[in-house]
Amino acid sequence: MKGSWHVSTSDAAALSPPEGRRSAEALRYGSLEVRYYAPRETDPQTPHDRDEVYIVASGRGFFVRGAERVAFEPGDMLFVPAQVEHRFEDFSPDFATWVLFYGPAGGERENPFI
Repeated sequence: MKGSWHVSTSDAAALSPPEGRRSAEALRYGSLEVRYYAPRETDPQTPHDRDEVYIVASGRGFFVRGAERVAFEPGDMLFVPAQVEHRFEDFSPDFATWVLFYGPAGGERENPFI
């Protein structure tokens, strides 16, 4: 898939994450890195060094970002600035999300969302 400009959810779901990663790369362009993430049972994420956006492809559950916790469903978009603790909780077995990492390490700039 890497290098493709069109990737379907079913194509991305068939990708295997490389060893040491929990998500599979679907596209890369400049600083943009698009991955497909479908954890099972728990989400063991740690903060990332770049800003990221999640777009929920399937499933429902809760998303925790810092001290905040919100319900999510397919089609929802979630933003996380670099270095902010976050994770998905109590999600359904069919949960999967697109993850878009972008910008420089450390994030774009000081963020009013944190």
